[in-house]
Amino acid sequence: MTPMIMRQLWSVVETTQTKTLLQLDDATLVQWLVKQTKTQALLDHHETDFLSDYIKSRLTLIRDMAQERQYS
Repeated sequence: MTPMIMRQLWSVVETTQTKTLLQLDDATLVQWLVKQTKTQALLDHHETDFLSDYIKSRLTLIRDMAQERQYS
């Protein structure tokens, strides 16, 4: 995954409403974040799969960040 795609993903995470990040189940959240990232960056099938796996491995961090924002 390129640094640009990674930046796009984390930008999506930071600008997404906390409620969305916390209320969607894991599979739906992964799909939603991939879709949102793909609207900003052209991804081939391999990059999409890698991004999906990356998001799955970072779900706890994403939800922790959302909870932290909720209480800030």
